[in-house]
This record gives sequence, C-alpha cells and structure tokens, in this order.
Amino acid sequence: MNLLILGLGYSARAFALEARGLFPSIVVTARSPEKVARLRGEGWSALPFDGESASPELETAISGASHVLVSAPPGERGDPALRVLRAALAASPALKRVMYLSTIGVYGDHDGQWVDEESPLQPVSPRARQRLAAEEAWQAFARQKACDLGIFRLSGIYGPGRSAIDNLRAGTARRIIKPGQMFNRIHVADIAGALVAASHHEGPLGTFNLTDHEPAPPQDVVEFAALLLGLPVPPDIPFEAAELSEMGRSFYGENKCVANGLIRSTLRYRFRCPTYREGLRACL
Repeated sequence: MNLLILGLGYSARAFALEARGLFPSIVVTARSPEKVARLRGEGWSALPFDGESASPELETAISGASHVLVSAPPGERGDPALRVLRAALAASPALKRVMYLSTIGVYGDHDGQWVDEESPLQPVSPRARQRLAAEEAWQAFARQKACDLGIFRLSGIYGPGRSAIDNLRAGTARRIIKPGQMFNRIHVADIAGALVAASHHEGPLGTFNLTDHEPAPPQDVVEFAALLLGLPVPPDIPFEAAELSEMGRSFYGENKCVANGLIRSTLRYRFRCPTYREGLRACL
C-alpha cells in the first residue's frame, strides 16, 4: 500500500506522521515551492501541486498510490484534485481508496438540534456549498472508478498550537455569549487516529461525522482552558456586541449538535479526546 496526500495541512500532517508505520511509501503535496522545499528538508517525499497543473512526478505518484487523502479545499471552480488530476486518478491501476476531508458545515443550521449522516444537507455559506459539491463530485468519481470512498465531515479542528489554551496565552481568547449556541470540535489526534483506522478498514467506508462526543457552548471551552492554566476567566461578551469578521459571524449563524455514532460503530474507533476537556488537557 502506498499513500498520496493532496495538501499537507495541519490535519493531514498529523495523519501522515501516524501513517508512516502503515504505508511503505508516503508522498505529500504542497502549493508553494517554499513549502515543498521545507517538507523535503523535514524528510518528506514532497511534490508541488498548485491546483492548476500536474507534474510528471505527481502523475507517477498517483499511478502507484493505493490510498489517496484529499485535504486540499475546493474553490469556486470546484475541487482542484478532480479538476486537474481526474484523468490520472481514473487511469491509476493501484488506486483502491480515496479519503476526502469535508466539513459538518454541509448540514447548515438545524436550530441546535442533533444531526447525523442521514440528516438533510442545507449548507448556508459559500464554503459549505463548495464542500457539498466536492463531496458529490468525489462520489461520482468513485462510482465511475469503482474504488472505495470515505468522506469525513470534520467539526472545529483544534490541537497543539491551535486551541483555547494558545488563545489565552496570546491574550486573544474571548467568551462570546449567544444563548443556545452549540459547537462541535475534533482534536487533531482523533482526525489522525480515525484516518488510520479507515486506511486499514476491510469493508467499504462511507460518509462519517468526525467530531467528538460532546457539543458545547464556546464560552464553556474558554472557561475550562482558563481554569487549566490558572488564568482569570475572560469576561462575557454578548454576541450582539462582539466584533467578528464576516466568517466568524457566519459560524454563529449555524447551530447544531453533530452525532458521531456511525464512525464508532463502523470503524470501531475509540476517541482519544472524547470531549474538549480531554483535548485541552492533551494540548496543555
């Protein structure tokens, strides 16, 4: 088995580090020549992929990859991997499984109610609509190629260097209060662990919510992080008074609790950080 990772970002890197013992060969891509050079200096077999063209070396890597992780996000012109690499992927004699990282944003707003993989998809933001279109495009590709496809809908990603603990230390943490607002989260270690489990799963995959067990109000997470650090809890800021970017405000426009039972039952995955409490302790 050989692995190709299209887009070595924060989550994909965590998976790649754990997958080193599972795959004899791992090839990763990055957009900029500078990042490719940096990754090569770290010991990765790295190739450039800017979403516009494919090098002969990348096409060779595709032809030998049994597993492909797609981490690069879609844009207004669709999924860059399918737009540029579709023919090479379709022609690959080795390709058995594609794993696509999507978002729980495809569910849109459900007024704080629970949703699972069978819930209606009603994306609100342009980013979420692009993700849903990419999911559908990969499903069509998998049917035509007759390869297995796993879609992983990620909730709010956090981990070392990207958590409420880091925000408190930087003095940027805020407790924005919007009554009834709930968010799901996923520690990067559980993204890596679940993808490893999916990589060697013997049966077909499917679509999974990759999120922890306990959706929670965002202010509770900041408060818990402050208590862990022994720092004062930041004051409450009413949502109406909070100065948020357009993207930040859009997150608060979607309210839902996302269930993760399917990934636990199908992949038998046991979460390392089942709630934000274990996750923040791990970050600390």
